[in-house]
Amino acid sequence: MAVTQDEILKGLAEIVNEIAGVPEEDVQPDKSFTDDLDVDSLSMVEVVVAAEERFDVKIPDDDVKKLKTVGDATDYILEHRP
Repeated sequence: MAVTQDEILKGLAEIVNEIAGVPEEDVQPDKSFTDDLDVDSLSMVEVVVAAEERFDVKIPDDDVKKLKTVGDATDYILEHRP
């Protein structure tokens, strides 16, 4: 089943809220995980693992480094889902 960009964004917001305690409404495409949302590297690993499970996508470590913003992650998941 196809997932929309909005559904991925909502899912990421729920994940970031659960792991880092960031209010879901603050998780927007232009926000940086580290600079704007204060997601540290350990929490980022948890976010990635949760996103992989939720969206059935594999995100290699080299690609995780490229996911600076919520929008980057949303686009990546949209492009790499089966």
